[in-house]
Amino acid sequence: MMAVIVIVIAAIDQAVKQLMLSWLNPGEAVAVIGDWFRFYLLFNPGAAFSMGGEGSTWLFTTIQLGFVIGVAIAAPRMKDRWEAVGLAMLAGGALGNLIDRLLREPGFWFGHVVDYISVGNFAVFNIADASITVGVIVFIVAMLTEERRAKHEQGSADPAST
Repeated sequence: MMAVIVIVIAAIDQAVKQLMLSWLNPGEAVAVIGDWFRFYLLFNPGAAFSMGGEGSTWLFTTIQLGFVIGVAIAAPRMKDRWEAVGLAMLAGGALGNLIDRLLREPGFWFGHVVDYISVGNFAVFNIADASITVGVIVFIVAMLTEERRAKHEQGSADPAST
């Protein structure tokens, strides 16, 4: 299941990026909901949500590659379904942006990520960035829920607690 989520997210991310590249010119903004929600094409050498800069592209590429490999190794050991879903969403987003870093200009390992979603005064981002963010939230909530459930079960089984 995790592999399907990862591949679907990365594929949707890449397909929408191709659509935006064919539809918009760099720096061009198209209002969808006034100035609050726009499509705005830019090429990001930094991290998610346009953080970081040109000199750190290789570092973000290396981190993303390491993370995707780490998830592939950890995936078979995941016991909680929601933790797995959150991690898969995170990995799918990382893979989507990793593909950009490996295959887009200015060249292999130093490619810029295609960003195109602009909401209010927030940074410009893409589906991969959104998937990473939602994946982190799902993973953390699942971990906290599991931890709380385990404490509750431990308290119920402890004879001293009665």
